[in-house]
Amino acid sequence: MREINSYLKKYVSLVKFLGEVLGEDTEVVLHDITNVDNSVVAISNGHISGRSIGAPATNLVLKILKDGKYSHKDYITNYRGISSQGNILRSSTYFIKDNNKEIIGMLCINISLERFRKLRDFLDEFIYIKNDSSKVEDVEKLGQSVEGIALESMQEIIKSTGIPPERMCQEEKIEVVKKLNESGVFLLKGAVSEIAGQLKSSEATIYRYLNRIKKDVDS
Repeated sequence: MREINSYLKKYVSLVKFLGEVLGEDTEVVLHDITNVDNSVVAISNGHISGRSIGAPATNLVLKILKDGKYSHKDYITNYRGISSQGNILRSSTYFIKDNNKEIIGMLCINISLERFRKLRDFLDEFIYIKNDSSKVEDVEKLGQSVEGIALESMQEIIKSTGIPPERMCQEEKIEVVKKLNESGVFLLKGAVSEIAGQLKSSEATIYRYLNRIKKDVDS
């Protein structure tokens, strides 16, 4: 095992502590950047990336060392990482600096989003309603009364015609009654009375329309 920079030794126990606190979906890594070929000197939950002590610096670590644009920052947070297995990670890095404000190490936290991705996929599949023509095409509306169900059905059909009941001719009213009949509204006790009121007609007229519709179907 390589010798750890004395300045970084105090962070080794912190790696273990954070690894236990944050849980198995979070990898905590300590890099000693004085040796980029074997920069990982401490790691918890290494199964996230498949790394162990002695692993080399990542491409981001090398980039940070190369361009130096992070020298004035103390940390960077919540950037995208990808594990060796191809899993997406939410990563953050804290820069460990010496007395001269030079970066000598990095404490990295990589949170695996795999479980959250699977949960999202499950929820997407669970709430998705497939448009299957072999199944019921209408949206089920859970009304609490005959009046409410009849009224909703009436409003939808009237809206589709664009004509208010008081302006409808007889044939237009018959067409409305036909659509309501097809929807099953008249199976409800009291529906005839409710529909008659909405169409500004008598119950006898609605029954007459229904008889005519039945004859047209049977003929």
